[in-house]
Order: sequence, then C-alpha cells, then structure tokens
Amino acid sequence: MSEKNREGKRTARERLAEERAKQKTADKRRRVLIVGASVVCVLGLAAVIGVIAANSGKDKASGPVVAPSGANGQDSLAVPVGKEGARSTLVVWEDFRCPACKAFEAAYRPTIHELTGSGKLKVEYHLATIIDGNMGGTGSRNAANAAACAQDAGKFPAYHDVLYENQPEETSDDYAENGKLLELAKKVDGLDTPAFRTCVEKGTHNTWVDKSAAAFRNGGFSGTPTVLLDGKNIYQDRTMTPAKLKQQVEAANKG
Repeated sequence: MSEKNREGKRTARERLAEERAKQKTADKRRRVLIVGASVVCVLGLAAVIGVIAANSGKDKASGPVVAPSGANGQDSLAVPVGKEGARSTLVVWEDFRCPACKAFEAAYRPTIHELTGSGKLKVEYHLATIIDGNMGGTGSRNAANAAACAQDAGKFPAYHDVLYENQPEETSDDYAENGKLLELAKKVDGLDTPAFRTCVEKGTHNTWVDKSAAAFRNGGFSGTPTVLLDGKNIYQDRTMTPAKLKQQVEAANKG
C-alpha cells in the first residue's frame, strides 16, 4: 500500500472517530435535557459557603419574617395552589433562576394545572435561592419575593408561570432588578397595583424567602427542582412523565 493510500485511510479513520465523538456528545446532551431524569440545579455547598463568607452582612434581608397571604405548612413556608381537600399533594422546591426548574415547568405545567383545576391535586411551592449562592446576585431572592407579593394579591400561579416563561440565562441576574419584575407583572391581569409595587420594591417578604432558602439547605435536598408526590421524590424517577403523574394522581383519587 502506498504512503498516500495509508494517509488517506488514516485521515478517514480520524474523521470517523471525530464524528462518533461528536455524536456521543450530542446524545449525552439530549439525555441531560430530558425532563424527569435527575437534571437539577445543584446545591454547591462549597460555593454557597464561599459566597456567604464573602458577602456576610451584604444584601442580607433584615426585619421581621412576613409570610405571604395564605402560606401554610411548617413555619408557613409553603405557597399552596389547588383545593385544600385534594387527596394528592405535590411538593415543589424551586428557584426562579434555575433552568432545570423551567424545563420541569414547561413539561409538567399543563398537567399540573389540569389536576389542580379539577380538585385532584394540591401543590405546595417552596422557594429556594441556590443560583444566587452558586452564581452570585440576588435574582432568585428578589423573584421569590415578587412571587410572594403576587400571592398576597391572589395572583401567584399566573405570575409564577410568567417568571418561568421569561426566565433569563442562568448567568444573567436580570431578576435582581425590581424594574424587570414589575414589568413582568403587567403580563398578569390585575397584578400591577400600587400595593404590589410597594411590596416588591420594599422587599416585604425577603426575610421569609431567606428562611425558606435556609429550610431548603437544611432539608437534605441535592438541588432544584425537588418534586415530591405524596412524599415520594418523583423527579428522580427516570420513567416519570406528565401522563404517568396524571395516572398516579387519578389512581390516588379513586382509592
């Protein structure tokens, strides 16, 4: 075999190897993006500790803990959606800056709305701020405060959805700007009121958000979203789908 032919075969093998490597990377990326797998915004304890140490006393909420209207559960840290008498309860720990939380919302929201609307499911939302801790900034906390302000106005579900639909890049702290949060409130009928604006601008629920974030850190959770159906972590179930969630809730309601 000539040197030229050997070189040509070697080049072809190299190209084939490169293509296989690219395909492998693409397949891995697709698997990572599948909602229902263990895709989470990870709680980096070292990063959190470092940020806390570096920002001790800085941007820290102070004052009394003011829970939003209707909050319940331990220390009134849960924002309930749905009928109190629903047989199934979905507990969701989330962060408005978390891309995996947005992915979960996009996939499961229609099913969750259907089940809460029919009275078969109650959802308890718990707000965390791990992206603030990992990436820096206050967008997670400020967005959570604004969502709590929306709860005061009886508009939490709609504003909650708007925050995810307009979520900035994870590295962008757009939600730290109250102006952005107030602008998004205009997308929810009846939310953009003087009372809501004052609540957002004063950070009325900031201390409550900090308390919720501390409960998340102390709860043994690995990241957001953490999703529990009647106490079982369904987000770690790789076979979970919106259809399966609906099936399980409906089965519980027949029992």
